[in-house]
Amino acid sequence: MADPDADRDGFREGLESSGGDPRVLLVLNAVLSLLFGWTIVAGAAVVGLVEVGPATVLAVAAGLFVLALVMTRP
Repeated sequence: MADPDADRDGFREGLESSGGDPRVLLVLNAVLSLLFGWTIVAGAAVVGLVEVGPATVLAVAAGLFVLALVMTRP
């Protein structure tokens, strides 16, 4: 029977050497920031802190987008 941990080093090397397309990361970050921003604003609206509106959602999403970029830079 094969050892499931036998290929760990090869898998790790493949992940570390993969450059990928940074545009995919940016688009994924933008979409997820927008969805999470809308969730935060909707939750804050339920509590009565803010009103749900495009400007509020975009401001929160932009903040999350920048925060994610800063936190993921090496």
